[in-house]
Amino acid sequence: MLDLKALESGKKSGLPPVHKWTPDFCGDMDMVVKANGDWIHDGDKIKRANMVTMFSHILWFENAEYFLVTPVEKVRIQVEDAPFLVTKWRKIETESGPAIEFTTLTEDVKILGVDCDLWMAGKSHSERPYISMRYGMKAMIHRNVFYQLVEDLVPVSTPEGKGMGLISASKAYLLIADE
Repeated sequence: MLDLKALESGKKSGLPPVHKWTPDFCGDMDMVVKANGDWIHDGDKIKRANMVTMFSHILWFENAEYFLVTPVEKVRIQVEDAPFLVTKWRKIETESGPAIEFTTLTEDVKILGVDCDLWMAGKSHSERPYISMRYGMKAMIHRNVFYQLVEDLVPVSTPEGKGMGLISASKAYLLIADE
């Protein structure tokens, strides 16, 4: 359904200009991005990491729906929670001070406080951490990564309140509010 040759003939590095493409809607594709980060097509997990990464690069979010977009096609897919999953992190230095760099399963790299923000969402006993991604999408932070980050919590004061959180690139993020 998607014209992979059109993708392959495009730019080899960086993200394609999905925001500039306005093809007609072509229908639904039997593809689901699972909450655990697996991409499933026709009931089978896509095992080639480079194929998953390619699909993630042409992912578009519009009116609370997800689409794979090429210059000539637009197909809807399903996403269980977040289309991206943060699987790695590290501390780095930035012009704004010490920061946290996140890397997703699809090798997207974001710096907390510079080109992404962090928040908790969900029900009170099952809140999950997310970061902002391109085009209004989000990435869920993998449980193991979050447990590692919790070891670096410090007292913070934000517009949302006071409590324990993270400071990255001189910006504070509240994760556990004082009661």
